[in-house]
Amino acid sequence: MRLLLTSDTHVPKRARQLPAELLDAVDRADVVLHAGDWVDAATLDLLESRARRLIAVYGNNDGPDLRARLPEVAHADLGGLRFAVVHDTGPAQGRERRCEERFPGLDVLVFGHSHIPWDTTAPGGLRLLNPGSPTDRRRQPYRTYMTALVTGGRLTEAELHRLG
Repeated sequence: MRLLLTSDTHVPKRARQLPAELLDAVDRADVVLHAGDWVDAATLDLLESRARRLIAVYGNNDGPDLRARLPEVAHADLGGLRFAVVHDTGPAQGRERRCEERFPGLDVLVFGHSHIPWDTTAPGGLRLLNPGSPTDRRRQPYRTYMTALVTGGRLTEAELHRLG
């Protein structure tokens, strides 16, 4: 199962549209996970129309229209792994411990908010992934998104992709 992870798209505030490379990756993915901060409903509509399956949440920059359509936290079973998607997990310091306490029983947590790519595994085995942002690099050297595979009940080939 091919996964595409993205977050913090911020269209049209940080970019007029999503990068073509990201949209091509959406077309190839079996599941797209978006960790919030869409900013406009048109981007949600676009990904809903292109993705085979979309698992998504709202972020702190998303208004009432997006909050009416999306949950704060989304859960999904994907290829035998228990996933959750949330926008904000708080400060980097103590993140692994905090997330294991807040999300017991998960295998993978996808989050956003910071625009800083993140890939760690907590002591209890929870994998934490932040794909960064495909439109707003902030203090990062590149705009980014992630892809991964779920094979045989394992998350494999988690890869950070640089844009521009």
